[in-house]
Amino acid sequence: MSETNQSVGRPVSHIVFDIGKVLIHYDPNIPFSRLIPDEAERNAFFTNVCTHEWNLEQDRGRSWAEAEALLIDQFPGQADLIRAFRLHWHEMVSHAYDDSVDIMLDLIQQGRDVTMLTNFAADTFKEAQERFPFLKVPRGVTVSGEIGMIKPDREIYDTHVASFDLDPAGCLFIDDSEKNVEGAIAAGWQAVHFTGAEKLRGDLRALNVI
Repeated sequence: MSETNQSVGRPVSHIVFDIGKVLIHYDPNIPFSRLIPDEAERNAFFTNVCTHEWNLEQDRGRSWAEAEALLIDQFPGQADLIRAFRLHWHEMVSHAYDDSVDIMLDLIQQGRDVTMLTNFAADTFKEAQERFPFLKVPRGVTVSGEIGMIKPDREIYDTHVASFDLDPAGCLFIDDSEKNVEGAIAAGWQAVHFTGAEKLRGDLRALNVI
C-alpha cells in the first residue's frame, strides 16, 4: 500500500486526525510492567486474557462491566488483573505527542477544517479530553464507543462525513494503523499513514496542505 494516497488531485479541504498513537501515547505495558513484572507472563496475559480484540469491543461500545465479567468468568484467578486494565487506564495514556499536537493546532490556527475520528471507549475518551484539553479544540470528533461503529469498517467513515458535512474526496485522514488508512481510502478519502511528526509534515507539504 502506498504510504500516501491522493484522490485524483482533489485539494484537501478537511483534515481528520486519529488520536491514539497520533496525538497521545497509548501503551498498556506502562502499568502492567509493574503489575506483572515478568515479561513473558505479561505477554501471555495480553495474548490470552486482556487481548487487543477484547479491548476493541469497548471501543465498539461494550461496557467495561460487561467486558470484565466476561473475562472473569473465563479466568477467575485473574480477576484483579482484569479489573486493573480499566483501573489503571489513565497510566496507559502517559503523554501527548507535542510535535503532532502542534501540527494540528497550527492547521486550526490557519483556518483549516479539522475534526477527529477515533476508536475509543466512550468513558475513557471523556477522561482523555479532560487530561488533554487540545482534544476539545477541533471542530468535532467521532468516537467509536459512542456510536457503536469502529474503524476500519466503512460505516464509521461514512458516518463521520455525514455528521460534519464533509466531502469524502476532500478529506485527508491521518492514522497510525495501516488498516484504518486503507479503510479511509476505500471510503473515498485521501489518507496518510502516521509514523511520526516529521513524516506527517512532509506528507502535508506534498499535498499542499502546509
